[in-house]
Amino acid sequence: QVEAGVKDLSKFNAVVKLVAFGPFKSGTNALDNINSISEGVIHEDLRVFIETNVPKSKKKDKVVLGVADSRVGSAISEEMSVSCQHTGVVPELIRGIRLHFPNLVKGLTELSASKAQLGLGHSYSRCKVKFNVNRVDNMIIQSISLLDQLDKNINTFAMRVREWYSYHFPELVKIVNDNKMYCQVSRIIKNRKEFTKEKMAEIEEIVMDEAKVKAIYDASRSSMGMDISVIDLINIETFASKVISLVEYRKSLSDYLASKMSVCAPNLSTLIGDQVGARLISQAGSLTNLAKYPASTVQILGAEKALFRALKTRGNTPKYGLIFHSTFIGRAGTKNKGRISRYLANKCSIASRIDCFSDNPTTVYGEYLRQQVEDRLKFYESGEAPKKNIDVMHEAMEQNKVVEAKMMKKEAKKEKKKKRQLDETMETEDANTTADASMMDDEPPKKKKKKKKKKESDEENVTMETTQELETTQEAEEDEVVKKPKKKKKKKDKQ
Repeated sequence: QVEAGVKDLSKFNAVVKLVAFGPFKSGTNALDNINSISEGVIHEDLRVFIETNVPKSKKKDKVVLGVADSRVGSAISEEMSVSCQHTGVVPELIRGIRLHFPNLVKGLTELSASKAQLGLGHSYSRCKVKFNVNRVDNMIIQSISLLDQLDKNINTFAMRVREWYSYHFPELVKIVNDNKMYCQVSRIIKNRKEFTKEKMAEIEEIVMDEAKVKAIYDASRSSMGMDISVIDLINIETFASKVISLVEYRKSLSDYLASKMSVCAPNLSTLIGDQVGARLISQAGSLTNLAKYPASTVQILGAEKALFRALKTRGNTPKYGLIFHSTFIGRAGTKNKGRISRYLANKCSIASRIDCFSDNPTTVYGEYLRQQVEDRLKFYESGEAPKKNIDVMHEAMEQNKVVEAKMMKKEAKKEKKKKRQLDETMETEDANTTADASMMDDEPPKKKKKKKKKKESDEENVTMETTQELETTQEAEEDEVVKKPKKKKKKKDKQ
């Protein structure tokens, strides 16, 4: 019935009814819930929802909870004692709920649901990329794969240069064996007939051997090669310069890989080398995967084809995989190569676990583990009994504590320097601000003085005006005084 009524809403509503629905509070809450589900952990919201809405099973009526993820179902059954099921009818029910979910919940449309799902998917993927545990390992894996590809390309290109230039100067191949050196010498010689003693000094700087330079000069005088045109020489020279640039880039890439390995897996790189350790990490997929592998898997890592072939044919299984490229197995005898590879794989697994799960990884454990492998080689050769593993690890732990204390002191000094620099910058800023403030404080009094001057000038003008008014009043009074006696005289005259 469920399978038949999944596509039809009326039939599906007859079988399935919505009892409770708990929406997420926010986008961050939804992201927390989906992260916990991906890790197989019960979130607090899910716990509360199950406790409030899922009824408890009785003797007659058993309650079974349908779950899409088996890990979440096992976690719910262990922690909350609720029987869960993820097979049978449950996947069809979940498919129908996803299909008809906007119709079951009021106020929810298909457009809003799809937008919410898309946003949650983007935030989840962004969070996974941002907090990727293996983000440093990715650079190591890419660089070691590029290094291997460069080795193949450089070998093929150098062989092409040798074959091409050997038509003109075939004796140079036997004298100069190195690929980069051969390309550099061919660029300097060019046409062997024009090779003079003046060019011998430049070739001696590259070859670093006078006997080889003399041999090259003598061979150029009596060579069996054919004549070559100028255009062919130009093409050979450009191709040789490309090969030289590839060799130089390979060197810089190996330095970059060494720096990355010293940061990501310092103990593994000191124990077995940068390139072999990087190949182990790339073969495992990440440093965490390599740390999870047992020593027996690390020993055969890289020789899977030989292992399965031996299992099919019931032959002897391989003794070593990528570990064979380390120097320890080459130094061991034929009888002891299997033993030393097993011992070295054991130490590599320890070193990878220390690098993966330690907070402040150092090279101390890698140095002590390397010394243990050296002592084991001496034991196979001469019979000298090496130190016990417990004693060596105790010494390594004590040394690691000392190194960590030094690192903490250096970090504290760096922090102090940063604080001093910040304080100095703050002091300089404060001094600048105080200077600016003092300048601003000094400027207004000048304006006040100007105002005072203006006031004084205004007062002077007022005083001048008052004096003028007084003078005019005095003059008017004098005139009146002068006029009055004249009137008296006239009166007297009349009388």
